Amino acid sequence: MDIVRTVTVDRPVDEVFTYLSDFTTTTEWDPGTVRTVVVSGDGGVGTRYRNTSKFLGRETELDYLVTDIVPGERFALRGENATVVANDTMTFARTYAANGDGGGGDGGTTVTYHAAFELKGIARFVAPLLSPAFQRLGDEAEKGLREALTRL
Repeated sequence: MDIVRTVTVDRPVDEVFTYLSDFTTTTEWDPGTVRTVVVSGDGGVGTRYRNTSKFLGRETELDYLVTDIVPGERFALRGENATVVANDTMTFARTYAANGDGGGGDGGTTVTYHAAFELKGIARFVAPLLSPAFQRLGDEAEKGLREALTRL
């Protein structure tokens, strides 16, 4: 099950990347997140986070591992617990204002967030029934992401 959302904001790509590659900021933009803490690492590849979220009225924890970082371009993590594997990838693209400035200045940023969920065990049999809830989660996160990035 995949959720893809794209948000464009009038903030420089470096600023947006720095903010989102600190995964503890999920508490500021993902309405489902209760808390995210660093378990180990310095934020780079190999850093581990523990994310506690509320989904369908229940709290659940996922242990995330940062799997890829290309500064200003891509940030990827893999989260897992007993019932789900989540692969989250954020890609960043510099955008420029259409005001005839020839692309000068810092411009803005388009962030594409791709979350791929693979349910495990008995949960995989109810995956089709959960699709609307996952899509709602994506919609809420997109709204929160846009609002948080606009405040930067």
